Amino acid sequence: MRANHGDAQPVNGGGHMKSEANPMHQTTQEPLRLRLAPRCGARTRSGRPCSSPAVKGKPRCRMHGGSRGSGAPKGTRNGSYKHGAFTCEAIAERRELRDLVRDVRTLLRDT
Repeated sequence: MRANHGDAQPVNGGGHMKSEANPMHQTTQEPLRLRLAPRCGARTRSGRPCSSPAVKGKPRCRMHGGSRGSGAPKGTRNGSYKHGAFTCEAIAERRELRDLVRDVRTLLRDT
């Protein structure tokens, strides 16, 4: 007859077995470093967050854009480059102009 684990007998005269974490009886095979790594968090099609570990130095896993070289190249090397209105330089220039206009408006309002 097979032993049923639900009918555990007391050990050492009535005491119970230790409830310490035994490294030989882990519930998962992945290493501790991988288990403690930050998670990707991208939403899956089911709506739950992705549980894969994020790539080192990036917020996403390798399947959600964290791999090296992911993303389009900058500038004219990008296939959809048309006019340069959204380059980093153009955006910075518009930001400076917006700040200047804001400063002028507050100066005129105060006088």
